[in-house]
Amino acid sequence: MFRLQGSKVLAVDMTGDAVKAKNGSMVAYDGQMAFKKLTGGGEGLRGMVTRRLTGEQMTVMEVRGQGTCWFADRASEINLVSLRGDRLCVESSNLLATDAGLRTGTTFTGLRGASQGNGLFTTTVEGHGQAAIMSDGPAVVLRVSPQYPLVVDPGAYIAHQGDVRQSFQSGVTFRTFFGEGGGEAFQIRFEGDGLVYVQPSERNTIAGDL
Repeated sequence: MFRLQGSKVLAVDMTGDAVKAKNGSMVAYDGQMAFKKLTGGGEGLRGMVTRRLTGEQMTVMEVRGQGTCWFADRASEINLVSLRGDRLCVESSNLLATDAGLRTGTTFTGLRGASQGNGLFTTTVEGHGQAAIMSDGPAVVLRVSPQYPLVVDPGAYIAHQGDVRQSFQSGVTFRTFFGEGGGEAFQIRFEGDGLVYVQPSERNTIAGDL
């Protein structure tokens, strides 16, 4: 159903089914399509719409029909994620589209959200199907195992999936350690068994100014 055309355009082939996507991200379609704007309410969409810290409103649309839709957003790189009953946690600004059958909700991120200035909640996607997430530059997928926990700069974090626990640590930061100053006030530590997606370009964060 989901396929990439190049690295920055998502093509979704539909045969009467539906897809949920970031509002305004559709760039073209063929066939017969119906569009519905989704704003808050059931299935956890309110968590996708409300950004508690910044007050930014993010709307989601449902596309249903026969044919192909193409989606893109600000020339971001697009990465396909397959879910087989597991759970994906992704920053809402990095979520482009999901199968309509996937359940979306939110999880409280606490300190990480406050340090990033990116909202206090992260979007969750669960079930069987595909999701498309965006990154500034080609995303890197890093493995977390019980023997090898992973520490990530919050400005580079995009998403994680699997049986992964996250915690937050402060102190010496990446940039401060190398004498560059202005580094992140916190780092994210991942433990367990799963995958973490990071981007090669860091977003601006509140902590970066501390």
